[in-house]
Amino acid sequence: MTTNKSTTTTTTTTTAAAAASALILLLSAAPPSASAAFFGGGGSASSSSSIIHGGGRRSAAAAVARGGTHLSMSAALIVQNKGGGHGELGFQLAKTLSSNPKITSITILQDDACDDAKEPFKSYSSDIPDVKIVKANLGDDSASAESIQSILGDDASYEYVWDNASKKPEGSGRAMCDLAKKWDTKLFAYVSSAGMYQTDDETTYPMSETTPVKESAGQAQFDSYAVSLGLPLVSFRPQYIYGPKSNKNDYVDWYLDRISRGLRLPVPGDGTQKVSLTNSEDVASLLSSVLNDEDAAVEQRYFNCGTDDLIEYDEVAYLCADAAGIDRDDVHVEHYDGDAYGKAKFPFRLTDFYVSPDTAKEKLGWEGPKHTLADDLGWYYEGYKARGGEERGVDLAKDWEIVSETDSADADLYAKYDSSISA
Repeated sequence: MTTNKSTTTTTTTTTAAAAASALILLLSAAPPSASAAFFGGGGSASSSSSIIHGGGRRSAAAAVARGGTHLSMSAALIVQNKGGGHGELGFQLAKTLSSNPKITSITILQDDACDDAKEPFKSYSSDIPDVKIVKANLGDDSASAESIQSILGDDASYEYVWDNASKKPEGSGRAMCDLAKKWDTKLFAYVSSAGMYQTDDETTYPMSETTPVKESAGQAQFDSYAVSLGLPLVSFRPQYIYGPKSNKNDYVDWYLDRISRGLRLPVPGDGTQKVSLTNSEDVASLLSSVLNDEDAAVEQRYFNCGTDDLIEYDEVAYLCADAAGIDRDDVHVEHYDGDAYGKAKFPFRLTDFYVSPDTAKEKLGWEGPKHTLADDLGWYYEGYKARGGEERGVDLAKDWEIVSETDSADADLYAKYDSSISA
């Protein structure tokens, strides 16, 4: 694995009072060189940070250990992908874990393919300054447990791991499982996907954790490999996620792109299908709830992950109109035959496809979501405008194919926003 692109930004976090006390005792007993090493060489936990390039990395805890004293910490590692639907979860999870008394240090192993100029990555230093950020090429299929261990620090180990990056038990995905085994990790939480559920005409909704999955899916194979190693695996299956620092906004933006331009909304079927759209902060809360009852979490193993505030497809359109200050009478939903036109550009499935968090509530004591889409659409719409949502070009070719058969279809209006359409 190539390591010369890897960087480590180190700060300390002491989120539990007990850890703070232990730290004071430790530093009073350790030699000055060890104290400086713990604080990144600057001697101040609140202001110092260090960036180390290339190999030879050592974690702060390892540096103190070399001074002759060892600090026992409940270290958490979050493995974070480069972006997309799960792109905000590592950031929100780190914020959530920072206030959990079980966790005394947090490290994010960040895929270095992320765009540091975009959210949530550009907010790491300002919003989670006490979290250690380690960058690595997680897309390298040749990654091994040894190469990842070297990047994290030869002596680094973690009691709790949340893997929000791996898509299959190969490369860095396999390496993370092997390392969790080596570290004797207490909990290995994996952010999988409800998208691997295999539904048919007999499927009942909301889908339960016993719904059949596609065995060929990479996430299912990852689960199997982790179980084969005897890891304390807890696998979460989220669905559609939105959030204040998301870098994928396709789901709700689809509605706003059309409503803000006075365009029809081609919705498959009759529009009564339900969807689970979950705020990333609620997803993070659910992911961290494994700490409420670790034994129950491992025993259950698989958990659906999402809100129970379900919304019909058509209702999403009307809620978006409310947020944009557009009269609901001016919203024109065009229901179409999904068998004839397929999914087109519509962001959700043709049919019902939603889960329920009931098992997490029952087994883990999760209190449930704190957010609803209706409440969040105010700030979401402001963010949509700030991203240039109302001015950007929109691919409407498939929309026009569907709506052009209606008497009121306005070719000039569609051509205004998509030059591929002839007026």
